[in-house]
Amino acid sequence: MARKRRKFDASFKAEAVRLCKVGDRSIREVAKDLDLTETALREWVKRAEVDAGDGPPNALTTAEREELARLRKQVKRLEMEREILKKAAAFFAKENT
Repeated sequence: MARKRRKFDASFKAEAVRLCKVGDRSIREVAKDLDLTETALREWVKRAEVDAGDGPPNALTTAEREELARLRKQVKRLEMEREILKKAAAFFAKENT
C-alpha cells in the first residue's frame, strides 16, 4: 500500500538532520525512528551540507533552487505573453489590410 505524501516544515527537517549529524545513530536508524523514508532523510542531509557550503562545488543551495524555480516560472509567463502579443499583432495587421 502506498504511503500518503506528507509535508514537513523546515524546523522538523533541521532537527532530523541534526540527529543524523550529532548522534551515534545512522541515517537509516533516525529515519526509522521518525517514520521517514531513508531516501528523503538522505536528501535533507545532502541539502543541509550544500547550504552550509560543504557540498559539491557546483551544487545549488536551497535559496538558489528557489530563485531558479521562480525565474523559470517568470520566463514561462513572459513567453506566453509574447506569443499572445504576436498573435494579436498578426490579427490586427490582417484586419487593417
